[in-house]
Amino acid sequence: MILKLSKHEKEMLISEIQKFFYEEHDKEIGIIAAEKVLDFFLENLGSVVYNKALDNAKIWFESKMEDIEFDYDLLYKDVNKL
Repeated sequence: MILKLSKHEKEMLISEIQKFFYEEHDKEIGIIAAEKVLDFFLENLGSVVYNKALDNAKIWFESKMEDIEFDYDLLYKDVNKL
């Protein structure tokens, strides 16, 4: 699965890849080389990262549902006072 990136996102990531190679390896790479690196990682890691994000979102939603259930239960009136 290849994640779809906007033109702006892709340009930012390519710039970050170029910066990384320069700072970490003292090597300047061009836009095409950086784009190939980006495509490689998107193809090989995209699905893993996407699935992990879904898992994290599910955990977050489940915790919010617990909060909603608790708040909902607080709405009940005490019928023992009747």
